[in-house]
Amino acid sequence: MINTIKQLFGFSPKANYVELVKQGAVILDVRSKGEYQSGHIKGSINISVDTLSNNISKLKKDKPIITCCASGIRSASAKSILKSNGFPEVHNGGGWASLQNKIESHGTTLL
Repeated sequence: MINTIKQLFGFSPKANYVELVKQGAVILDVRSKGEYQSGHIKGSINISVDTLSNNISKLKKDKPIITCCASGIRSASAKSILKSNGFPEVHNGGGWASLQNKIESHGTTLL
């Protein structure tokens, strides 16, 4: 049941975020500008989920994208938006602080 819920919200259990970042993945933070300014992953891009559809052209399809937000709900929506617009590799990283800890705990230096 938990795996079904995770799949429903777009969590990919096989995603290796450390490797994705090493490969040049774009970290897309879809929280509001104010939330982003209060703390974010260094090197991430901020486009709120509410404006993502109008800002698709700011993203490239040639690199993996890891979406994140406060808890994982908006990032799941962002993943769906990107996938429906032809982005081939999109991963829901969940909450930004948790994602940052996963990446940095493996010694990966962000931009």
